[in-house]
Amino acid sequence: MNRPSSHGAIGVFDSGVGGLTVCRRIAETLPAESIVYLGDTARVPYGSKSANTVIRYATACAQLLSRRNIKLLVVACNTASAFALETLQQQLPIPVLGVVTPGALAACNCSTSGRIGVIGTRGVIESGVYEATIRRLWPDAQVFGKACPLFVPFAEEGWTEGPIIKDVVRTYLDALLQADIDTLVLGCTHYPLLRHVIAEVAGSHVRLVDSAEETARDVVRVLGEHDMVLPADEQGAHTFLVSDCPDGFMDLGAQFFGRPLERVEWVDVCDG
Repeated sequence: MNRPSSHGAIGVFDSGVGGLTVCRRIAETLPAESIVYLGDTARVPYGSKSANTVIRYATACAQLLSRRNIKLLVVACNTASAFALETLQQQLPIPVLGVVTPGALAACNCSTSGRIGVIGTRGVIESGVYEATIRRLWPDAQVFGKACPLFVPFAEEGWTEGPIIKDVVRTYLDALLQADIDTLVLGCTHYPLLRHVIAEVAGSHVRLVDSAEETARDVVRVLGEHDMVLPADEQGAHTFLVSDCPDGFMDLGAQFFGRPLERVEWVDVCDG
């Protein structure tokens, strides 16, 4: 097994645009590193798919990115992290990171009461992956999950503030706040776009944990452990790939990445 080159890119994939919030944090934290991002937009969303289907899709994405000379892979999708991370770690000869463990670890470090809320897609919440990971780190913690399916279309429409979205957030968070949580994990990569209104509804006594930020810190740690961090004076290139509709992704992706996407390339993500 050959050691990956330090000059390889960081590979990142998600089912759509949401993973660009992770990509953005990595780019801000490690500006010298090149990043290759793949949005599997032809098969979005993963959250409503079975575990076996998600594993198959994630494997295809990982194989495609592996052919792009990546040195580390980030599974920037909570659903794929829940169902496919272990499989990808066994298959690939490079470090493979997900977004669940960094978020769960940060939640345990933030909470003082051990009463932790998690919001995400139905697939992630029903999988129980955050609860299992948090309980493994803190056996006495109490974890309260809530699926918030309307957050994704709101984020993609750019509806990140105003009375309508605030009412929706309040409706979703009500049970969690009634449970007296002191920490809330944003368990979907779309949710950082709604962070302001979520924080307003949750109140100052609830700490928000953004898995995108925590995953970027994990990338720094793992690259350092493998002696693969590039000198700070280099400037990384950013490549964006999609499996469907590059034009639509370019416009929407700029909201998630925080800057214009210069070029988006269509690729064929096959299952074979």
